[in-house]
Amino acid sequence: MSEDDRGSKYLLITSVGALGVVFGDIGTSPLYAFRESFQAAEGLAVNQESVLGILSLMFWSLILVVTIKYLIFVLRADNHGEGGILALTALAVEELDRSTRRRRGALLMVGLFGTALLYGDGVITPAISVLSAVEGLEVIAPDLQPYVVPLAALIIVALFSIQRQGTSRVGALFGPVMIVWFSTISLLGVVEIINHPRVLVAVSPTHALTFIGDNPRFAFLALGAVFLVVTGSEALYADMGHFGRRPIRLVWVSLVLPALLLNYFGQGALLVSNPAAISNPFYSLAPGWARVPLIVLATTATVIASQALISGAFSLTQQAIQLGYLPRMNVDHTSPREIGQVYLGSINYLLMITCVGVVFAFGSSSALAGAYGVAVTTTMVITSALLYVVMRRRWGWTAATAVTLTVVFLAVDLTFFSANIIKIPDGGWFPLALGFAVLALMTTWKAGRRRLTRQLRAGELPTERLIGSIAKHPQRRVPGTAVYLYSELGYTPPPLLTNLRHNEVLHETILLVTVQWTTSPRVPRARRVTVHDFGEGFHQVLLQYGFIETPDVPRALADFATADFGFDPDDAVYVVGKETVLPGPGKSPMSLVDRLFALMHRNAASPVRFFGLPPERVIEVGTQVQL
Repeated sequence: MSEDDRGSKYLLITSVGALGVVFGDIGTSPLYAFRESFQAAEGLAVNQESVLGILSLMFWSLILVVTIKYLIFVLRADNHGEGGILALTALAVEELDRSTRRRRGALLMVGLFGTALLYGDGVITPAISVLSAVEGLEVIAPDLQPYVVPLAALIIVALFSIQRQGTSRVGALFGPVMIVWFSTISLLGVVEIINHPRVLVAVSPTHALTFIGDNPRFAFLALGAVFLVVTGSEALYADMGHFGRRPIRLVWVSLVLPALLLNYFGQGALLVSNPAAISNPFYSLAPGWARVPLIVLATTATVIASQALISGAFSLTQQAIQLGYLPRMNVDHTSPREIGQVYLGSINYLLMITCVGVVFAFGSSSALAGAYGVAVTTTMVITSALLYVVMRRRWGWTAATAVTLTVVFLAVDLTFFSANIIKIPDGGWFPLALGFAVLALMTTWKAGRRRLTRQLRAGELPTERLIGSIAKHPQRRVPGTAVYLYSELGYTPPPLLTNLRHNEVLHETILLVTVQWTTSPRVPRARRVTVHDFGEGFHQVLLQYGFIETPDVPRALADFATADFGFDPDDAVYVVGKETVLPGPGKSPMSLVDRLFALMHRNAASPVRFFGLPPERVIEVGTQVQL
């Protein structure tokens, strides 16, 4: 098989996987978007003018937001192949001059808030998607209504239970199903369009503008639900690292966008001829005999719809850990080929529990529609702002070009944002509250780690001073290599001082290893390790990793062993510090933050597994630190 053939085959496989993971959310919006647009604009008559107006708004939303903004521009802002708002934030902050400390800090906080909001989206998406599909049972058998919520909860539990299999396997399983889904909704739409082809005039933006001009109040209310057609755009960007930019663009243009447009126009054609179908226009497209299999297919598709946000949450969490905004968690890489495909068990089960709770609390997709959109529109506004910095600083575009594009993007984003803000009393408060809670955890961890480092450094001894002391007063040495992991370059790890103070003995070779993460997703192997020889058998080793990489300290040391220290992972002893954080006394608000940090620190994953250390060769030395 030629190189081109192998490349084409891999592109095909990756595209099918992307179809099964990335486009599920946006691909199942036809289940509820049209219905909710009229329900949001309560009192709006279902007639030809309003249907064409809303349909035109949907068409141009998909073109402007998804195709132009995200597919053409935002996906171009990849951080060494990795996407998502946290990767975009890293790009924007990286390009600012170091002297603009306040601007860097402000951009970082804005990006972190956008990241935190995506967790709220990751909870609501599975709930509204699965509920909207299962509610199809009410169309064919109203007596089944009491079973909708419990059945939706069971389906969600099953979805989260298979996440351990990994994104690639899940995508390979879901991809063919989504091909059937998009083919089916296309066919349903085409049949109605053939019967009422005049609906295609909604492609003209004049229908959207006329609708807004004639019905400004109804149009504003409807926009909050019209936005549902583009939800999933941010997850599409977040999942770019799983599959790459090219497969995502290819699948969108060749299959997803045409299928969505055909179905939305089909629903519009149906409503023009039969306004009563507004109660559930999607299922009304199908003949009676086809509704049960359609419900089964839709339920399967909505399970898949949740995958994009779940995979995105895993990626964002790993990035936040590496950048120092969340405590260490156990990260499982589920693909030997794509480094961005990860699974975090703790995040998986937290999302599952919260999502099931949301299903029971809200009880219907219409109720959840009130909570859906606030977090996503806020994130989209933040993305546009960060993209402006990248366009100007990283891509070197002129101010006129960058400002023009940003104004257009923000005009659309802020319009949707304004229309969704009014949903806050009806449930929109929930994703915002969840976002603020996640942001509080991130900032608490970052600030707590900074304070903990200062406390530890108060009693630190510069490594060069220790070496000078040992040169003057030689210590007893034993054969072998000791690897001390410590976060501060140039300073002696407290466990080493403790060992020297109590045991008065040192290994022949001592490696002081510091692991650092860069703002890039990956670090080339050639730049992974930097070694400084202090003499007296001491070596300072700096290991650098990208923020989506999981460190393997023994492997990195073995790969880059030199003549100065012939390193054998099976012969080394690894010494790590284990700090027990004690919150400061008192009941002030700051002490509450300290207690939260202490709780997070206590539940952080062990450095043994996180750094890939062999457990049987690890020594932990404990230290108590009071903040």
